[in-house]
Amino acid sequence: MDSRKRPVRGATLNRESSRFNLPERAADGDWLDAQESIDGAVAPVRTTVTVEAPRTIINRNQSPDIPFDRSINPYRGCEHGCIYCFARPSHAWHDLSPGIDFETRLFAKPDAARLLRAELAKPGYTPAPIAMGTNTDPYQPIEATWKITRAIVALLAETRHPLSITTKSDRVVRDIDLLARMAEYQLVGVALSITSLDPRIAMTLEPRAPHPEKRLAAVKALAAAGVPAYVSIAPVIPGITDHELEHLVARAAEAGARGVSFIPVRLPFEVAPLFRAWLDTHFPDRAAKVMATIQAMRGGRDNDPRFFDRMRGHGPYADLLRTRFHIAARRHGLNRERGVLRSDLFQPPAGAQLRLL
Repeated sequence: MDSRKRPVRGATLNRESSRFNLPERAADGDWLDAQESIDGAVAPVRTTVTVEAPRTIINRNQSPDIPFDRSINPYRGCEHGCIYCFARPSHAWHDLSPGIDFETRLFAKPDAARLLRAELAKPGYTPAPIAMGTNTDPYQPIEATWKITRAIVALLAETRHPLSITTKSDRVVRDIDLLARMAEYQLVGVALSITSLDPRIAMTLEPRAPHPEKRLAAVKALAAAGVPAYVSIAPVIPGITDHELEHLVARAAEAGARGVSFIPVRLPFEVAPLFRAWLDTHFPDRAAKVMATIQAMRGGRDNDPRFFDRMRGHGPYADLLRTRFHIAARRHGLNRERGVLRSDLFQPPAGAQLRLL
């Protein structure tokens, strides 16, 4: 498949993955297969949503370099279309492409809150912070219609269960009524992911995510409501966004964030070829230099999957990024205290009767 810009989409490719020994789909002779060559333009791709019916909703994690042991993903795939998203390879499990399919062929779990209620009610359940937004964004555009994330947050508020959220969407402010109540009991923290403040860069990196200024406004609104708000500068991309690091830290502090974090760009599995194609399409003048710098941080490879190293990178460039980041955070008084969520207030769900905080 050719590599061309598609209207308001991130990936330029839609190749299937063969990593799980799934067969690649071939053209079937339909006239749509030749539409692009006939019309001379890339046809727009519409978003579809398929209902998924999992048996459980809490995902367990044992990775030693991730600060949580459980998470919830209300959706699979993400319409934000961030080209660097490390969750893209997960679509290959469905025999779908980590490219355009990941952004357009989404899955929703409308029974998530019901499943969560059943899991929280199990005898012997031990509470610990549940992370949302660790794989795909819980506040992506389809949340406006499906409201699965809100139902989950409402249940966690009811049961006084700790929750951490990471999102690129200012839609999180819609749930500020629930989040503010949880914050009174030290039960929640929200991180807004902001990669670039340059609208032109953001438009190609994450084409359907809200404008960076809207995300900063969300940080400000959350902080004003007493909700601990943070900014995640992830990923930092050499030659594309790295020059903005200090400015992003400054704007986070100005918006009222309690802390900031950053991660150098990671390119696991099928993400690397998608990212390379994106570079060739949008930044052909510096594509080779960008990839050379990434490889310098990753032991000469596109990706280093080793625990801890994958989040930090190593070498002179990675060391310089860390130094710049720590100086900027210290200058603006950020990261002085580590936010700790309480787990001792948990009350198992009491059937259908809702409990007010």
